[in-house]
Amino acid sequence: MTASRMLPSRALRLAALIAAGLSLSACGAADRLANVGRAPPLSPIEDPTSQSGYKPVRMPMPDAEPAAFASNSLWRQGSRAFFKDQRAARVGDLVTVRVNVTDQAQFSNQTRRSRQNGENLGAEGLMGFETRLDRILPDDVRADALVGIDSDSNSRGEGSTRRSEQLSTNVAAVVTQLLPNGNLVIEGKQEIRVNFEVRELVVAGVVRPEDIEANNTIDSSKIAQARIAYGGRGQLTDVQQPRYGQQVMDILLPF
Repeated sequence: MTASRMLPSRALRLAALIAAGLSLSACGAADRLANVGRAPPLSPIEDPTSQSGYKPVRMPMPDAEPAAFASNSLWRQGSRAFFKDQRAARVGDLVTVRVNVTDQAQFSNQTRRSRQNGENLGAEGLMGFETRLDRILPDDVRADALVGIDSDSNSRGEGSTRRSEQLSTNVAAVVTQLLPNGNLVIEGKQEIRVNFEVRELVVAGVVRPEDIEANNTIDSSKIAQARIAYGGRGQLTDVQQPRYGQQVMDILLPF
C-alpha cells in the first residue's frame, strides 16, 4: 500500500475518533443542559437482579450433607433461637451494613547505584615496532599510553506513597441470593441529595448468617468479595472532572 493511500485511511480514522468524541460530549452536555437550574434526579428504586449488569454470584460450594430431623424435639433445625429469628435469612430480607473503612498505607523506597570503570593499555617495548607507530598513527602517539578508557555511572531513585482514607456510615441492603451452603448475597444502594449534589453509596458482597448480629446488622469487614463504592454526581462532580476531549488526548498522546 502506498503512502498516498495510507494517508486518507488515517485521516478517516482520526475523523471518526473525533466524531465519536464529539457525539459523546454532546450526549453528556445534553443531559447537563437538561438539568440546568435543577438538582440532579435520584435514581428510581429497582430490583438489583433485573438490572442489565447484574450477574448471579457463583462461589465454591461444599458437598451436600443430609439433613437430620428429631421428631421428639421442639427445636427447629437451623434455628439460632427458640423463637422466630428476625435476622435476614431469605431472599428479599433486609440487613443493615455498618460501613467502616479505615485505610492507611505508607511506602518509602530508595535506590542508589554507583559504578566506575577504568582501562589503560600501553606497550613501551614491542620488539622494536613501537618506534614505527608514527607511520600508522599521528606523530604525537605514545607507545606507553595507546588506549585509555574511563567510565562513570551513577543512578539514584526515590519513591514515596502515603494514603489515608476513612468512611463510616450505615446502609440497608437486600438479600438477592441464597447460596447452597447457606451464605447470603446482599446488595444495597443509598442516594442522598444535598442541594445540587447527589452522594451515592453502593455495598455488595457475600455474608454468613452467623455474622449477622441480633439487631440484624453486620460490619462491612465481615463481607466476603466486598464491593463498596462511594461517590457522587452533580455540579461539583462535573467541575472536578476533566473534559472528554482532555481525557481522550491524555490517552492518545504518547508524550
